[in-house]
Amino acid sequence: MFSVEIKMRSKVPGVMISQFVETLPEGRSHPDFTRKPIALTIQEGKLAFFKAIVIGDPKPSITWSRNNGDVSDTSRYQAKYDPNSNEHTFEMPNVSSDQADMYKCFATNEYGRAMVTVMLNVIEVLYKKGRAQQQAEAPDIDFKAILAKRRSKVRPKSEQPERKKGELDPKFWEILLSADKKDYERICAEFGVTDFRWMLKKLNEMKKERQEEQAEFIKSLSNLKQMSMKADNTASFELDMDLIDPNSRIFLYKDGEMIQYTRDVGGEMKHSLEEVGKKYTFNIKGLLPDDAGLYQLDVEDVNIFSTDFKIPMVDFLVKIQEVKAMEREDAVFECVLSNPFSKILWFGKNLPLEQGDKYDIEVSEDKLIHKLVIKDCLVVDKGIYSACAGIKSCNAWLIVEADKDAQKGKKTARKATKAGGSGVELQKIAQEQHMKLEKEREERKAQINAAKETASAAAPPSTPEGDAARAVPPSTTGGSTAPAVPPSTTGGGTSTSGVTAAAPATGGAPSESATAPKAPKDTGQEHGIACGLSDTYAIRGQPDELTVKMNSHCDGDWFKDGEPLTSKDGRSIAKDGNVHKLTIESCAYDDAGLYRFVSGEHSTEGNVTVGDVPEFDPDDLHKFSKPVIVRVGQNATFKMPFSPQESLVIKWFKDGAEVKDGGGVKIVKEQNLCRLLFRDCLRTDTGEIKIQLKNPFGAVEATSQLIVIDRPGPPDGPVEIVETSSSMIEMKWNPPKDDGGSAVTNYIIERKQAGQSLWTKLGDVSADKTTFRDRNVAHTKKYNYRIYAQNPEGLSDALETAESIMAGIMILSGPPGAPKIASTSKTCINLTWTPPVDDKGIPIIGYQVEKRKKDTNQWIALNTVNEPIEGENYAVKAVTEGAEYEFRISGINESGAGEPSPPSEMVCAKNPNMRPCFRNPEDFIVVRAGNSLRVKINFEAEPQPHITWLKDDEPLSPWINVINTEGMSQLVIPSSQRSDSAIYTIKAKNSVGEASFDIEVRVTDEPKPPGPVELEQTVHGKVEVSWAPSPDQELDDRLYYVVAECDSNTRVWKNIADRLFSNTYTVNILPGREYHFRVYAKNDMGLSDPSDSPTWGINSNKVMSDGSKQMDVKFERPPSILVPLKVHTPPKGYQLYMTCAVRGCPTPTVTWYLNDICINWDKNYYITNSYGICSMYILRVRSKDSGVYKVVAVNSFGKAECSTKLVVRD
Repeated sequence: MFSVEIKMRSKVPGVMISQFVETLPEGRSHPDFTRKPIALTIQEGKLAFFKAIVIGDPKPSITWSRNNGDVSDTSRYQAKYDPNSNEHTFEMPNVSSDQADMYKCFATNEYGRAMVTVMLNVIEVLYKKGRAQQQAEAPDIDFKAILAKRRSKVRPKSEQPERKKGELDPKFWEILLSADKKDYERICAEFGVTDFRWMLKKLNEMKKERQEEQAEFIKSLSNLKQMSMKADNTASFELDMDLIDPNSRIFLYKDGEMIQYTRDVGGEMKHSLEEVGKKYTFNIKGLLPDDAGLYQLDVEDVNIFSTDFKIPMVDFLVKIQEVKAMEREDAVFECVLSNPFSKILWFGKNLPLEQGDKYDIEVSEDKLIHKLVIKDCLVVDKGIYSACAGIKSCNAWLIVEADKDAQKGKKTARKATKAGGSGVELQKIAQEQHMKLEKEREERKAQINAAKETASAAAPPSTPEGDAARAVPPSTTGGSTAPAVPPSTTGGGTSTSGVTAAAPATGGAPSESATAPKAPKDTGQEHGIACGLSDTYAIRGQPDELTVKMNSHCDGDWFKDGEPLTSKDGRSIAKDGNVHKLTIESCAYDDAGLYRFVSGEHSTEGNVTVGDVPEFDPDDLHKFSKPVIVRVGQNATFKMPFSPQESLVIKWFKDGAEVKDGGGVKIVKEQNLCRLLFRDCLRTDTGEIKIQLKNPFGAVEATSQLIVIDRPGPPDGPVEIVETSSSMIEMKWNPPKDDGGSAVTNYIIERKQAGQSLWTKLGDVSADKTTFRDRNVAHTKKYNYRIYAQNPEGLSDALETAESIMAGIMILSGPPGAPKIASTSKTCINLTWTPPVDDKGIPIIGYQVEKRKKDTNQWIALNTVNEPIEGENYAVKAVTEGAEYEFRISGINESGAGEPSPPSEMVCAKNPNMRPCFRNPEDFIVVRAGNSLRVKINFEAEPQPHITWLKDDEPLSPWINVINTEGMSQLVIPSSQRSDSAIYTIKAKNSVGEASFDIEVRVTDEPKPPGPVELEQTVHGKVEVSWAPSPDQELDDRLYYVVAECDSNTRVWKNIADRLFSNTYTVNILPGREYHFRVYAKNDMGLSDPSDSPTWGINSNKVMSDGSKQMDVKFERPPSILVPLKVHTPPKGYQLYMTCAVRGCPTPTVTWYLNDICINWDKNYYITNSYGICSMYILRVRSKDSGVYKVVAVNSFGKAECSTKLVVRD
């Protein structure tokens, strides 16, 4: 006995803890459960078990018990412990119904005890007991009734009785009872139900019965959601259910078989049922194709919900790929499926995505290509996106990069570009898959059509109106069906007449669509109306009879529209006992109206409507009956005029099945014309086309034929090789299954040699022959053949041999000599060998080389037999540095690869020792001051050399970095200065030798302009141009000068001297002209700004002529383009200099345009106009600088312009 018992609370709900001491010693603890047993509902005869994990120090002992009974029988109760997982298991093999009880698990140590309870429910399966045991235990119990209550109405496939012809699968009604109304049409189409009115009527009756059964156990049922799949490879269905008794048992079935489930959602079982308040959710984990089926949820013995779960058999041919997108750009994920799928599920960061403002979900016409477009990407959109089709899924990352050009605090404009896509030819892959599926579909359709033709030949055709309708006899006027003449109606409120097989009944009794008869007035007298009048339809020109039956013999009067009627004008009134009749011998439109019979205070009335049965014009009927013949892919149109009528219903049929608008079928109904259009006809569209016009008075039909012709299908394979020899190959095939609607005329045979791509036509044979002999073959050569069938519409697809066919038998060569190692390196091993001694009399066309890595047994071929190595040497580049290999050689002749040679000696892939040498180094480098300087030198050496850098034969400064890698050394100066100009020397030294190389580095900048320019004439006709030196002349020994000249005659600047290292230059001049000079300083970075000279010479406006007359000379002229703009395609980030030359007097005004927008005042463009030389400079071109540039020069005398195109390359 424990003196103290303190109740404690566990972190695990449902666990009760009793602590036996007030204070626990340090490092000790009472028992507790980290995993408690889970309640279990299991079928009788299965293995039931509970699992638990406990903790405590010292280690607690575990005991099990039950409320009603003991667990001492080891054959029925087994307690186990797994020390690896620390799991305690309590097992009950072959569990029976008497073991259903409340079980307890105790964990005890010296400091306390933990206890948890768990419920075991056992589903009793009485049908498994023996017959004798059943009779002994319950001789008076109806076991079939008990079994029916405990099992689903949908039986497992193994227990389903064979259904009679026309009998519906019970699964149909179970699915309909829980389905939405919008899904009725799809479900009926799936099970082949076409009578919707009958289906709805019976379904309503079954719903009432089911609701009465459910009312015994549930208060309310709502929010039924069908089974659907999720991105984590799970599926679930849910419903809201309010149970009358919370302890009612819930059962789950799949295809009629009970399945086990757990209420622990995080448990290990595949099926689980989660209950949150009134909401129940059933989950399936780890979906497999076998999980498809009909799932049902029952409460006790009443079905509550059924859902048909289908897993489409589809896979991804092309999965979605990672997408990198810029901010405000659209991102695209694309995939290709193996089978058409109307809609796949898209998920973004584990959340389902739907069509909307943010996402576009697109599906190709063939439903194979699926696309997700994420519009206007932001940084928050990055993450993992996935596509789910059935139980297959794929995922990829979306990476969104921020726009670096965006101004801080401002949102950039949305980009019109799209990023992503799979990067493969999706259309081509989808088209190939579509053609493959179409081929399979055509084969299935051909088999179905063949089965239908066999069935139709064996059984008589049924009428479209059902078993109760009579067949409409065909007319002799080209495929029309004439309406039958109905007999006269009988009295008593019943009718035996009809217009045609499809016409409703006339007379006293209404059809299903007729209005119910009006009840007679009840006056309380003994006599009354036993059967009154009802609304009827009468055919014009045909007799009609109205009948009223009374309870007793009495007189009565007939009225029409309130006027009394007598026996005259084609009407007769008669009485036969208590039956009163009004007969109209030949109905006319005037006979239509409200008829009433009055007998005393009793009366009954009914409307009579007179009309005509629809009919076709004979000429239109003759035209319609002619067959419509079209080719595959063309449209076929049927049209039929008719006379407009009220309540006219028009239907089209193909091979007896009704054709509805949608898909490739278009039905257009006009006031007096109906048109049926088949788009893109297939061969399977061939059949009988029928139009039916129907109104309340009857129906009429007209038939025609649709014939779709096409090129034939491929010959039926496989190709059978009848005989092969060294000089002949004979083959055989079967005719095509589909001749395309016209007979095959001949077969065409083509051939290509194995390993080649050129097909050659061998000839053709007539359609009655399906064999061919190829006598133009070479011994041991392999060939592929393909065979085409041809009819007047064209060639079929080819039937190709599955494997290459060899002429004769195979003769292989003997082994070549063992290969020898010519040279080795870490990336290549060169081999040589000798030809085979015995080539078996067949020439060697090449060799195959194989390698084997040390400590492995696998020989790997380095080239295929179809790509033989010519010659007796080969460079093996597929080697790993430091690994050892051996090689062998096989000779290849027309029969293939022969016996391999003995292997070579083992050789290691490494470089031979070599003295360092530099590869293509640059000896002079110029860099702008302030930019980073990088000097890269590649070298070869073995072993790796020690690298040393020197600057003017002195060690490098600390701020200069040297980066050495294998085969390359790099000198880096982050920000160069003029003082970094020097001769840099690299030295490489290893154990074999050393090498050095000098690089001259020049750090400079754009030169400053020269000083003032002076002009001096020393002799007649010559002027000396002199200038002060540029300030950079002393700093840069490579600086020189350029002199440019412009005279008043040409008004164009041109260079007259270049590479001047002095400060003077003598120029030849002409009298009567003005001269201007410019001097530039130039170095490796480019030109400086110019220094301008003063004007030299006198510009005279008058010229003397003949020594006596004086003539005025005017220089005014409109603008003109001397040198136009040129096309430029610079890379992105490079500088651009664009120039043109303009002339005009007075000096024209020059304006620059980009895409017709003025850019003269745009700070991104530096624009100058110096004496007609118009220049534009862009420091670093951007993508948006691309476009059409235009220069417009305008003065008072006119305008001139020129344009060019700038394309910025990425």
